[in-house]
Amino acid sequence: MNDTLKILLIVAFFIVILWNLGAGLYYMMSDKGRTKRTVNALTRRVAVSVALILLVILAIGMGWIEPHGLGG
Repeated sequence: MNDTLKILLIVAFFIVILWNLGAGLYYMMSDKGRTKRTVNALTRRVAVSVALILLVILAIGMGWIEPHGLGG
């Protein structure tokens, strides 16, 4: 797998996570607790975060990426 593709995939996950976090904040401020849109947005954020963590664990296990210690 190309290094650029790996970076783009992880950045895309982060953008989706931040989008759902922002959507949750927007819904919380605009709906004032009348709908479940805030809960749904934050649930999606948690699900995407867990998917990203599992993807990183899978990539390490398959040898697609190599973890390194702190400081290089």
